[in-house]
Amino acid sequence: MNPSHYRFPPPFTNYAIEGAYDEMFTADGIAREHYIAIFERLLELPPTELDERQQAADLSFLNQGITFTVYGADEGTERIFPYDLLPRIIPSAEWDVIERGLAQRITALNLFMKDIYHDGHILNDRVVPRDLVYSCKYYRRQMRGVRVPNDVYVAVVGTDLIRVASGEFVVLEDNLRVPSGVSYMLANRQVMKYVFPRLFSAYGVRPIDHYGQALLSTLRALAPKRREDPNIVLLSPGVYNSAYFEHAFLARQMGLTLVEGRDLLVHDNMVYMRTTAGLQRVDVIYRRLDDDFLDPLAFRPDSILGVPGLLNVYRSGNVALANAIGTGVADDKAIYAYVPAIIRYYLNQDPILNNVETYLLSDERQRRHVLDNLDKLVVKAVGESGGYGMLIGPHANSIEREQFREKINADPRNYIAQPTLALSRAPCFIDGSVEPRHIDLRPYILYSGEQVTIVPGGLTRVALRRGSLVVNSSQGGGSKDTWVLNE
Repeated sequence: MNPSHYRFPPPFTNYAIEGAYDEMFTADGIAREHYIAIFERLLELPPTELDERQQAADLSFLNQGITFTVYGADEGTERIFPYDLLPRIIPSAEWDVIERGLAQRITALNLFMKDIYHDGHILNDRVVPRDLVYSCKYYRRQMRGVRVPNDVYVAVVGTDLIRVASGEFVVLEDNLRVPSGVSYMLANRQVMKYVFPRLFSAYGVRPIDHYGQALLSTLRALAPKRREDPNIVLLSPGVYNSAYFEHAFLARQMGLTLVEGRDLLVHDNMVYMRTTAGLQRVDVIYRRLDDDFLDPLAFRPDSILGVPGLLNVYRSGNVALANAIGTGVADDKAIYAYVPAIIRYYLNQDPILNNVETYLLSDERQRRHVLDNLDKLVVKAVGESGGYGMLIGPHANSIEREQFREKINADPRNYIAQPTLALSRAPCFIDGSVEPRHIDLRPYILYSGEQVTIVPGGLTRVALRRGSLVVNSSQGGGSKDTWVLNE
């Protein structure tokens, strides 16, 4: 029987298994063991039941004000975050591999960040090209020789994983500057417990509710020495930022004060917060704005979002930042191509989680290959996120491909290319029926220098448009709850 034409009963009537790895079904249409219970439950539900539960979920998101911002959208910028009713399920054994691989990766990347801002051994040994690091727009020369608390440059990471056709999880990209989305992971779980309480409790799902306290412990570990009860704040660009809901959500979860740049000032090489009771010293800043906007005296002079003089205080060790200034080097998609070599160099280990094959367009031979195959490849700008600055060759027209050809030739350092991968697909509730959609996974990793904490799960992002590979909410994507099983 051709699996792409396998006929499922309602509500799976429109479900087709074709090409990509299917999270719920094997290639011959049999439900995978960890999905059997939810598959059978969906077959039992009356046709209107799923609609009612989806409406209850949407209403819960609306009442909680769980939104995101789409810049430039004609119909308005503020939207309720799209939520898919059906969970993505990961067995315990698979999660163990993911967890070990992510811990390995964040450990190596922190060693890399320390090295390139101090002794530069990896550059001297030509494992990573020196000019690639120094030409990165996120490299901050102001951080040369600066000692950061516990040598922790990257305390919070959101690493994007995809499952390819073989069933293997691979790393698509690392997000080490100001990774977002964890509030939606936590909100998805709250809503899932509300709309499917009995199914959830019967499955033996590992908890994620402790993320806020784990993050708080990580931030406390960064505090300057001799500060036994450190004052920690969350620095936000303000209400017009696309992730402002998340900033407020996390501040509440951790019991932190949510501040903007205008709430802070520098005096005698210390950072203080303005309060009704006077100035209060700040020891740790969980910052949710990019380097460029942190300190107008050091970076962009037109920024009104940051704190004048903050860099000097940071360099003096009188305040800690999470993440450190300059960590965007490892966000660069060209540096990403060297992460397996970085892991081998610092840890003397093979990567547990592999990278996607990546072409560096600053290399003439690789660039020629990419330009000859633009219709088959995905091209990405090295410093963009959110699904922007990207060409998906097979889905692009000849004009779009030609425009990217010109961009690549004008600035090859700014682009990388990768094969067009068939992201795995998972069942989603779409317009009254269950259909497969492409997904990825963003687990959240916390690093204190002594401990790596990864809450079991992450944000499963969904390309809600049929056939789309773009999971970003700004590009029409949504998300679903991620269940990591106890056994």
